Amino acid sequence: MSALLAGLADARLFDPRSCGHFLGTSAGSIVAASLAAGYDPRERLGELPEQPQVGPDEGAGGSLPLRLAASLGAAVSGPLAPAVLRSAAPGGRLLRRAALRRVPPGRRSLNGLVRVIAESGAKWDDGLWIATVEVESGSRVLFGGRGEDRVPVADAVAASCAIPGVFRPIMAGGRTYLDGGVWSLTNLDALPAAAGERILCLNPTGSARPRPRDPLGAIGPWSRSMAALEASVQRRRGARVELISPDSASAAAMGPNLMEARRRDQVLAAGLAQGRRGGGGPSR
Repeated sequence: MSALLAGLADARLFDPRSCGHFLGTSAGSIVAASLAAGYDPRERLGELPEQPQVGPDEGAGGSLPLRLAASLGAAVSGPLAPAVLRSAAPGGRLLRRAALRRVPPGRRSLNGLVRVIAESGAKWDDGLWIATVEVESGSRVLFGGRGEDRVPVADAVAASCAIPGVFRPIMAGGRTYLDGGVWSLTNLDALPAAAGERILCLNPTGSARPRPRDPLGAIGPWSRSMAALEASVQRRRGARVELISPDSASAAAMGPNLMEARRRDQVLAAGLAQGRRGGGGPSR
């Protein structure tokens, strides 16, 4: 995501820091907080904080969290989807609460990520929003906006990145928060955009296609359908929406495990090249 934004900036299409709002989900919350703090991805590409590496056996490559997300997505992206977006999702809340109760608590710490985000100087204002899910209710919770005092930005980012069953969730005010991707991998419908505004949505999982023995592919249909549905909500509000997913080169560089550190240089190069070409991906 950072490399693609750097490429768009290189192509002089726009300065990603100039956006009026930043809404981040999961790893996207790191990008959103960094941009809100004034980081230019072109100057610090490869230096921005990220989630710790997770091996395939720990779930990020397709075990527990992706099975959970895929099962939730299959239910929500079907007949429940319109109700989910229309009425604050009573069915979605119940579904997620039940599913999350069956997931063992994650044990890995995100303290390092919290420290780096805190040192970045990112602060709450009217433009930064971070999507999480509250475990106790199964509800989506958005942290953000001027005057936010429930949690620091760094803790909200860590909560949004806390993959169920892998990373320890974040506790705040007696409630438990984890990965916003359990609700939606983009949460695009929650962005407070006005009529006439432009929205750019980066969906890193939008290119995944079902393939044998590739668990990540199972999440692609959900990711694409939810992003399209959420985009339609914003378009009905009068906003102009562009969805960008990895092109073929970026998808190949990313591979099946989105948190595999050894692919980092390949992914950065492919994302930068895609951005310089205008960013067009299969979900445009």
